[in-house]
Amino acid sequence: MHEYANFSKMFPPKNIGTDRALQKIRQYCAYQERNHKEVKEKLYSFGLYADEVNSVLSQLIQENYLNEERYAVALAGGKFRMKGWGKQKIKYALKQQQVSDYCIKKALASIDEDDYLAKLLELVNDKARTLRSEKNDFVKKKKIFSFLLQRGFESDKINECLQSNKI
Repeated sequence: MHEYANFSKMFPPKNIGTDRALQKIRQYCAYQERNHKEVKEKLYSFGLYADEVNSVLSQLIQENYLNEERYAVALAGGKFRMKGWGKQKIKYALKQQQVSDYCIKKALASIDEDDYLAKLLELVNDKARTLRSEKNDFVKKKKIFSFLLQRGFESDKINECLQSNKI
């Protein structure tokens, strides 16, 4: 990607104009939820200048094609349900996408606490099944704890879950 960045500086893309860019970016945003960062990058790839990009972004926000809070909630829900990520990992992913702290809090709050604890318990049991051959309970719990930390679950919730269940 670094080499491409130099290439695009030497040969910037041809400006397709704001009307054509707006038409294309509406389809891009309608396909799935997008964040401001990726839409901005896409607009720059159309050869638009900074003032044109800002104008198109504000129009997309007014027309509700682009909504940071909606994006954050969708990403958080998807990563939690589909990939089994914990709140810490989701929070980090949203920060990487330059989502505001307010929207991150809203997104994390949108995850139902009962579903969250049920997913944690499910992951504990799944991991415990894969570690059946491990005879040392301390080592087994340490491996499960590390696995869940990597998934982004909070250490206090992991400890509660491990203590309340016979592993």
